[in-house]
Amino acid sequence: MEVYRLQAAECEQPEAQPVRWLQDWGGERAFKAALALDSVREWHTLRGRFLNRPITTMKNASSARACGIDFGTSNSTVGWHRPGAETLIALEDGKITLPSVIFFNIEERRPVYGRLALHEYLEGYEGRLMRSLKSLLGSKLIKHDTSVLGTALPFKDLLGMFIGELKKRAEANAGREFEQVVLGRPVHFVDDDQAADQEAEDTLADVARKIGFKEVSFQFEPIAAAFDYESTIEREELVLIVDIGGGTSDFSLVRLSPERRDLDNRVDDILATGGVHIGGTDFDKQLSLQGVMPLFGYGSRMKSGAFMPTSHHMNLATWHTINSVYSQKSQLALGSMRYDIQDTDGIDRLFKLIEQKAGHWLAMEVEETKIQLTETQTRLVPLDRIDPGLVVDLSRALFESAIDGLLERVRGSVSELLNKAGVSVEQVDTVFFTGGSSGIPALRNSVAAMLPNARHVEGNIFGSIGSGLAIEARKRYGVEG
Repeated sequence: MEVYRLQAAECEQPEAQPVRWLQDWGGERAFKAALALDSVREWHTLRGRFLNRPITTMKNASSARACGIDFGTSNSTVGWHRPGAETLIALEDGKITLPSVIFFNIEERRPVYGRLALHEYLEGYEGRLMRSLKSLLGSKLIKHDTSVLGTALPFKDLLGMFIGELKKRAEANAGREFEQVVLGRPVHFVDDDQAADQEAEDTLADVARKIGFKEVSFQFEPIAAAFDYESTIEREELVLIVDIGGGTSDFSLVRLSPERRDLDNRVDDILATGGVHIGGTDFDKQLSLQGVMPLFGYGSRMKSGAFMPTSHHMNLATWHTINSVYSQKSQLALGSMRYDIQDTDGIDRLFKLIEQKAGHWLAMEVEETKIQLTETQTRLVPLDRIDPGLVVDLSRALFESAIDGLLERVRGSVSELLNKAGVSVEQVDTVFFTGGSSGIPALRNSVAAMLPNARHVEGNIFGSIGSGLAIEARKRYGVEG
């Protein structure tokens, strides 16, 4: 499958070729994945340089009053349109993404965010790591508390802390306050439950107002990505936006053109939207369960012949439930079943992992493996932290087999979208891939096979949504002065 990369479009000078996104993304550690995101800044520079199109395409050259926030499951961005400057605001060490992570450092009794949070955790500081915060929206956990630094903290306040940090950092770099915001949201926070979906949006709006935004509105994330792509095209296209993020897969079928990009009302150009609650963390989970958790007792047989209960392994393979495995109740349940298991090697390794509170470390190794398998066929994962000499060989073939059921649901969602719009596969001109998990070869090939005549374009996988939300924020709330 040929993929057109916007950041390298029509580039004739070899020395100006940008580094490949996914190869750069796979660092030595999961938190180092984001260190390559300087290439995002390069992407913006090259887009204007080689497509001969200014970054700000609005008719009015004044700065926008409002910002756009892409609060992502894995990474978050803030976009703001201003003349002569990049749309996405630097949030951490000059990089335009802030990993959606909070680490509560027990020793210094303070929260830290983003890459620094992951760094302190991996360096061995005592504390609690919280990732995939967006997954709380639409879940039952959002109405409950969690223990942080010895006190009960509502999960809703946890979201407020992180989004408040995004706002604070964006305002510091912008040199001004933001009172209006367009927030990105998935097409479905919750599948097949409209009431729960609306409750998730309402929760996010309440959080945004509580941290200081006076006006809050929403735009579907794939629509925002479509608006960002539209700023680069020179002719009308019927585009399928494929946005595969950390928590959801979202799709939109949109008619785009240079003539339409400045219109305020684009309702007639949005032919259909859809999505399914599948994303990068779900791919991580399946890789963990199929490739790693068997070493920790997953699939073990009890003396009765029944399988060992899987709840502990499921929790370890799911980012926002890892901490539950460390509870006294969970450990007592594991202890009570140990003597009823035929082969105790796996459950004994599980006890070692729990004793070290190494669940997040293991999840990062699985995530890093997923990233590297986009470029390589296999990865050896050292697990000697748990058991000296223990290693597991994870292959792309195993990964693709593990996620096949998820990909089938993704294909079903795309088919449903096309049917809803009354559009045949032959009518789609372009498939635009964005989102941090959109680079998985099996996923791309799966979608591409459905639309063999369409051109396949890779956008800024971490920044298209934030840039599109900034475009929408300017349209909705206008410009300064």
